[in-house]
Amino acid sequence: MKKLWSQLTANVPSAFLAALLLGGAFLLFVTWDQSHWWSQKEDYSFGWLVPMFVAYVINERWVNIKTALAACSAPGSPRSAGLSKWIVRFLITCFLLFGALFFLLGSFYRAGAGPSYPGTLAITIGTVGLLFGLLITNAPESPSAASSSFAKDARVPLVALFIFPVMIWFVSAPMVSVVENQLSLILLRNVVTVVSFVFDMLGMPVEQQGNVLMLPTGPVGVAEACSGIR
Repeated sequence: MKKLWSQLTANVPSAFLAALLLGGAFLLFVTWDQSHWWSQKEDYSFGWLVPMFVAYVINERWVNIKTALAACSAPGSPRSAGLSKWIVRFLITCFLLFGALFFLLGSFYRAGAGPSYPGTLAITIGTVGLLFGLLITNAPESPSAASSSFAKDARVPLVALFIFPVMIWFVSAPMVSVVENQLSLILLRNVVTVVSFVFDMLGMPVEQQGNVLMLPTGPVGVAEACSGIR
């Protein structure tokens, strides 16, 4: 096990490795918090696969991550300069500050009110912000960095490798009920409209009444799950 760990972490700067481990600790907390909804709401039961899926994606991208780390620390590695440099610093500050704020608010809300949509969403938003802030802040520095624009900054490809593993937690987190209901209703109406159009194209008489299709044999309701939001 020790040998395997040494092979995996070879050429990975200790600061960045520590940021990954700290980020993993935050994600463990998010997993524990969201697991309540995964077990209670059938629409979110797929969430049990998210931690395993994230681990798989990180494992698949690990070679690319180590390559990006080497590019960040190589002599002459491009770094944002001028206005771009200050924009990057501003973004890092926002990620860390608002991430910590949302995480603490969500955690205190959960401690007082128990599992709730707003609490889980706040914890997830805060964790995402903290993870991006930690990854950018702890990216290795070059001994002789070259000035460049933000788009050519060597840290951008590195952080981009973590966009999917970090943002996927928004999918497994329940949205605020008002937002989810409205979005589900919009998608559901579109589904019903498409089905009604297909019936018309096939020459079958059908009348659309909200989310109900009136067929000659009787009404057929389109269930909320058909909206495809999950």
